[in-house]
Amino acid sequence: MPQVVSKDGVTIGYDATGSGPAIILVAGATQYRAVDRVTPILIGLLAQHFTVINFDRRGRGDSSDQWPYSVAREVEDIAALLEVAGGEAFVFGMSSGAVLALEAAAAMPRKIKGLALYEPPIDPTRSSDTYRDEHKQMAKQAAEGRAAEMMSDFLLGVGMPEEALDGFKASPAWPAFAAVGLTLEHDYRILADARAGETPPERWQNAIMPVLVLDGDKSFHFMAAGADWVASGLHNVERITLADQSHEYDPNILAPLLTVFFQRGSVQVH
Repeated sequence: MPQVVSKDGVTIGYDATGSGPAIILVAGATQYRAVDRVTPILIGLLAQHFTVINFDRRGRGDSSDQWPYSVAREVEDIAALLEVAGGEAFVFGMSSGAVLALEAAAAMPRKIKGLALYEPPIDPTRSSDTYRDEHKQMAKQAAEGRAAEMMSDFLLGVGMPEEALDGFKASPAWPAFAAVGLTLEHDYRILADARAGETPPERWQNAIMPVLVLDGDKSFHFMAAGADWVASGLHNVERITLADQSHEYDPNILAPLLTVFFQRGSVQVH
């Protein structure tokens, strides 16, 4: 498996599929290549037109990690992948990975040519203090090495019933998810930094490339408001809600939309 070395020495495992302009995929919480069953379908569809770079975020799968964590270090990981792509690329971010992708776009506006964000999980009705407190709790558990407990807390927090969680823990799939539990602190930090104020961070206005912000109308109740909140902090943005889509999107619906957007810089017919 190919790897690239990030600025702080962390190695990032990735793969590249297809040919044409590059798209870098940025995963959300718990996602990485060894367990992800949806992203490979999306890659297969996008690879008909693009070179698709899929990577394990630091601390997951084939990627190493360093303590302490900062969002800037993950932005540097994406910067290293941009060099693999030849210096520029499109970027698609999923869930908390969408917020990370936006941070990268704001930091590297001349290298990221277009940005698509699916359901950045920010609830504007929740306070900045709430986000900071949740991150502090995850950071404390991470410092104590309580990976499995962090994964349990996360899954319960996003609505998994306790009975379903108990079944998941008894399944063969659980160890692969528990193994990356410590990296949930990364995602909580990303969201806490993004939600530090009542309005979107001013730094996001540096993201001058075309941006597509998406949600699904069958998703969690706050996702539409979160997508609106993120879009409100951007200049060159299209905001679309997809019919009959939840937080687990259908790649067959999403891939054609992303293809048009990255090829044209818009999904609107002019």
